[in-house]
Amino acid sequence: MTEDSRYEAVRSRDGRFDGAFFFAVSTTGIYCRPSCPATTPRRRNVTFFPTSAAAQGSGFRACRRCRPDAVPGSAEWNTRADVVGRAMRLIGDGVVDREGVAGLAARLGYSARQVQRQLNAELGAGPVALARAQRAHTARVLLQTTGLQATEVAFAAGFASVRQFNDTIKEIYALTPSALRAARPGRGTRFGPVAAQATPGVLPLRLAFRGPYAARQIFDYLQRRAIAGIEDVSGEAGGRTYRRTLRLPHGTGIAEVDEATGDGWLECRLHLTELTDLTTAAQRVRRLFDLDADPYAVAERLGEDPVLARLTRALPGLRSPGAAEPHELALRAVLGQQVSVTAGRKLGDALVAAHGDPTAEPAGPLTHLFPRVEDLAEASLAELGMPASRRATLRTLSAALADGTVTLDAGTDRDRTERALLGLRGIGPWTAGYIRMRALGDPDVRLTGDVAVRAGMRRAGSAMEHADAWRPWRSYAMHHFWNVPRTGDGSPATPPGP
Repeated sequence: MTEDSRYEAVRSRDGRFDGAFFFAVSTTGIYCRPSCPATTPRRRNVTFFPTSAAAQGSGFRACRRCRPDAVPGSAEWNTRADVVGRAMRLIGDGVVDREGVAGLAARLGYSARQVQRQLNAELGAGPVALARAQRAHTARVLLQTTGLQATEVAFAAGFASVRQFNDTIKEIYALTPSALRAARPGRGTRFGPVAAQATPGVLPLRLAFRGPYAARQIFDYLQRRAIAGIEDVSGEAGGRTYRRTLRLPHGTGIAEVDEATGDGWLECRLHLTELTDLTTAAQRVRRLFDLDADPYAVAERLGEDPVLARLTRALPGLRSPGAAEPHELALRAVLGQQVSVTAGRKLGDALVAAHGDPTAEPAGPLTHLFPRVEDLAEASLAELGMPASRRATLRTLSAALADGTVTLDAGTDRDRTERALLGLRGIGPWTAGYIRMRALGDPDVRLTGDVAVRAGMRRAGSAMEHADAWRPWRSYAMHHFWNVPRTGDGSPATPPGP
């Protein structure tokens, strides 16, 4: 986009660009999201920034009306394979808070100086500033949704000291922490503020997304694959709740997400044993539900294909689910090789029952965490009743994940990881592609050998030969073909895989 086209988006309060860029007003010292309902400022007073951190670094504070820190993330970071895109995914996962800039650089395979230079050059902010902006958002959520003391909020959000926390909040929001808590917005604001604190020990969040959201399809997808003990979907279609256990860097947790969508958000509740895991847990739920997607960009590109244009109109906002736990997803992909969804789920049930770690306190049907790869690498897995060759593949993959031969973190080089997967005995193109699509959140995967995709293509009148024209959103095309109704009963095909 040019600066003029960005200004037109601001003039029209176009929510499609929330999170894609931010604008700041020199006369007020405030930065906003493009859809801010305030009076449009004069063009000469507006400056555009690619990230909120860049706006903060230039001395602007966050608008209290549109809350620009609560926008969905830019879909650009999911599509890009360069160091900037990989770095943004890792920063979102909390790597800088846990491991510092040196840890981020080590994961990317660059020096800290190179990472700093590239992020500053393109985004106007380095990794420390980007992580700081994320910490400030986490702190605001905790202040306005929980009864935690300010000191607890500071350390839970990832700040190194209370003084750093106080200074950052004052700089970004022009309020003290206590004043920011008192300014908690009501439920009726346009942008759906986080819900008020209701239950002790529960962190209520509203996870923002842009554009239409096909909630029924993604909940159907997850419900068909829910593994007993670690996942549960309750309620009737349209009002279901998805729940699952999480293994997090500092502790464990449970995430609950409601199917019913508000005006641009999903209601989520997190139960965490360690509050310092809030940022990571929220980001992993966002990846699972593909909340940073840009359905407008997807529909525009896929709409150039006559067949997919019809499918995207029929299912606007169809998402490509990611994974809350990449190691788990990779192992489930092996369990689902050459079997039905139901059979793959039953194998997952048996694996969790035999090797899963019991939770400290069962929460209804949620009783376990998914097994650790270190434990599975040495297990016989005889209780699964799988062919010996597939059990060997499961152990081989577990060992590769445990020793780092295969890396599935948010910022991994996807091409390199796919090659490493294909180098393992028993891992073929479909399994590697499925892991890339879901565990690595790649929006541009073509599952060439997928039987259900090809069947959907035949029913829709398309062919894989057209797939290059669908870049960089081929993963979404795969889901559209999986959802093509079968001849006769009108129900969609059931895509394979766990």
